[in-house]
Amino acid sequence: MISRRDFLIAAAGAAGGVGLTVSRGAHATPAEMQDAIRKVTGGAPVRSGRVKLEVPPLIDNGNAVPLSVAVESPMTPADHVRAIHVFTERNPLPGVLSVRFGPRAGRARIATRVRLADTQTVIAIAEMSDGSFWSDSVHVVVTLSACLEEGLI
Repeated sequence: MISRRDFLIAAAGAAGGVGLTVSRGAHATPAEMQDAIRKVTGGAPVRSGRVKLEVPPLIDNGNAVPLSVAVESPMTPADHVRAIHVFTERNPLPGVLSVRFGPRAGRARIATRVRLADTQTVIAIAEMSDGSFWSDSVHVVVTLSACLEEGLI
């Protein structure tokens, strides 16, 4: 017996003349997250501090998780935040967000919503104008996972 979803996918593929596949969600690993962080930092040390990552510790639904990051910086030409990067260890892709700043930004703060695939650690890293990297992390428990639904590719 074919499911309704599989029938609709097959019908859409036949109508459009395109082969579609059903993909089940995949998770990155903590090692893949560390590799993504290394690509951003170039292997430079990442120190704890100056960054404040705010994510609720318990999430009912991982489809729209509020996230904010603020970095302590005077935001002057000599001392400012170049970028804020957010990484997760269990989403399909570990690099969730990168935002660039200049000294005229006024303050280094972002707020958005992200999808979280599962219970995991979220890390925010600030790249400073002097080449240093600072971070904060939060462990988030997700009761209803996102990024795991069957989808079209």
